[in-house]
Amino acid sequence: MNISEAALQSGLPPKTIRYYEEIGLVDPARRRDNGYRDYGERDVHLLRFLHRARDLGFTVADCRALVSLYTDRGRRSADVKEIALNRIADIDRKVAELGQMRALLSTLAAKCHGDDRPDCPILDNFSAAE
Repeated sequence: MNISEAALQSGLPPKTIRYYEEIGLVDPARRRDNGYRDYGERDVHLLRFLHRARDLGFTVADCRALVSLYTDRGRRSADVKEIALNRIADIDRKVAELGQMRALLSTLAAKCHGDDRPDCPILDNFSAAE
């Protein structure tokens, strides 16, 4: 199948598929006599795998490790779990940061009168030197 069909079936844009090939995350597709890429079901399966991993926020480096583990029948599930737990820790850090941002913005919004006056504690906070 061509890249458009592989993109449709995997849910990834053709540009992303080309990028993954360029950085060596996936092997370049076979080429037809006319020079067009020719993807098989195995390629599409791997692209779906990457799409799901990226949707969960795994980095390209994590995806590279996950693909390597996925294709290694002698893998240790502990290695896969470690990558997943590291991702969970990243998510937890981001959730904490978002909570702090939300709390600050809520406080600032509560202090703002939201009327026709020009004074605004939100803008004052943004311009304050730290």
